[in-house]
Amino acid sequence: MKQAVMSSARAIVECIKMEGVRHIFCVPGESFLPVLDAISRERSMQLISARHEGGASFMAEAYGKAGSCPGVVMATRGVGAANLAIGVHTAAQDSTPLVVLLGQVHSSFKGREGFQEVDLEAFFKPIAKWVAEIREPPRTTEIIQRAFRIAQTGRPGPVVVSLPEDVLNKEALMTFGTAVTIPAPAPSDEEVEAVKTVLNSAVRPVVIAGGGIKRAGAEQELVSFAERFSLPVVTAFRRHDSFPNDHRLYAGHLGLGTDAEILETVRQADTIVAVGTRLSEITTQDYKLLTPDHKVIHIDIDEQTIGSVHPPFLGVAADARQTLKKLRSMDITAGWISWAEQRRLKYERTLTNAGRQMLNGRVIECLQNKLKENSVITNDAGNFAGWLHSFFVFRHPHSYVGPTSGAMGYGLPAALGVKLASPDKTVVSLSGDGGFMMTMQEVETAVRYNIPVISLVFNNRMYGTIRMHQEMHYPHQVAGTDLGEVRFSKIARHMGAEGFYVQTAEEFEGALEKALRSNVPVVIEIECDPEQISLNRTISSLRSNQ
Repeated sequence: MKQAVMSSARAIVECIKMEGVRHIFCVPGESFLPVLDAISRERSMQLISARHEGGASFMAEAYGKAGSCPGVVMATRGVGAANLAIGVHTAAQDSTPLVVLLGQVHSSFKGREGFQEVDLEAFFKPIAKWVAEIREPPRTTEIIQRAFRIAQTGRPGPVVVSLPEDVLNKEALMTFGTAVTIPAPAPSDEEVEAVKTVLNSAVRPVVIAGGGIKRAGAEQELVSFAERFSLPVVTAFRRHDSFPNDHRLYAGHLGLGTDAEILETVRQADTIVAVGTRLSEITTQDYKLLTPDHKVIHIDIDEQTIGSVHPPFLGVAADARQTLKKLRSMDITAGWISWAEQRRLKYERTLTNAGRQMLNGRVIECLQNKLKENSVITNDAGNFAGWLHSFFVFRHPHSYVGPTSGAMGYGLPAALGVKLASPDKTVVSLSGDGGFMMTMQEVETAVRYNIPVISLVFNNRMYGTIRMHQEMHYPHQVAGTDLGEVRFSKIARHMGAEGFYVQTAEEFEGALEKALRSNVPVVIEIECDPEQISLNRTISSLRSNQ
């Protein structure tokens, strides 16, 4: 083990460096100035100072999703901590490794309602995987390295560490362990045999693939497993790229507004192999898609996830990649080629939905045709995403980053985090006007650090998803969902980015071609018809159904 005398602030940065983190996101604060100073002296790292802590936390969360190391974000005391809580919640729901470092009041001031004082441990405990505070300098490395270990192992998630400002400049003999090695437990031979027994009796099995596939790097193993037994595969909510969508065994995505034919694939199944998914509310359609008639084989790295939504017929707590490698060797006599072909055909028919010819559908088609293989799409929350989820065919691993938490404002800052984690990739974000406005200030961050991302803004001047529900339950009673006129493309240009305003598919294609050739951040604002409230609904149709 390495030992050295140094300040707590310097030790924190050394621990971050050991984990291979090259970018740290923050809004600077006086409570952690020694850490900022230590980062500025570390040549292997770049500090990304955002315009808002919420944007910084989304950047770090997406960085942790897209890269090979956790995201790291910093903020100050109660006010900054409260602002970045949205990123902590997103990391928790999305199982993303994230380390949050928060400045805290001087130790001798605690309990006196000091300036911006909040009990950070109590504040974050409900939404973080682990929360701790460094109270004694010699324990700095122990706590920080433990934070990185907890964030990355088992079911990944956010870890929060409170840093009292008086501790950071104090020196002590620091003892460093090694960088985190992530365990990848394999299932036992008995568990493999049990899976074999269940599948041998299956008539219509279906695989549901979740984020655990991506986190384990098990995409190819899933393809090999599905091909070995001709198993149809559907992907969990916003985990499209865990299985190639153009593969003959792909049968659709379980999300919001999912086509009835894709849902029917799961309903008709008698056996479900759920791999690396917590079977969330949206994936399971309000927890109603799976029934007692389904035999569920639930495979997940976290034993607490298994059975938390649906009682499994068989539960296996193991790494997705290791499990699929072992399951591929099973000797199974049953065959499901015709079943898989039937469900693939049903999925392909959903791609011809009339919404494909609408402006938003043609935008997605243009993205499909113009984006190269090494591209990543991020998206915000909103009904505009229905076109993306329904029509974009994700062919390659690590080509999509989206919030299963449904957080608004995610798309743009997530794109910045992804681009920094994968600088050689083209990164495009999709947002509605409501969500984009929440974090649009980060366009300036992109300009300042020269992070060339392309941001699409679907502008219908309303909080569209909420308006849709409003019209369903309270037709004609519009409350709080109308938004004002904002020309996002002009604001982007004033920030130093390129901005385009388009009203047709042809104009969009021209703007996208220019954006793909640009080496600066670009915002493309798309004028949308507010009447077309979602992929399959108009405001008028919702009102007429009442």
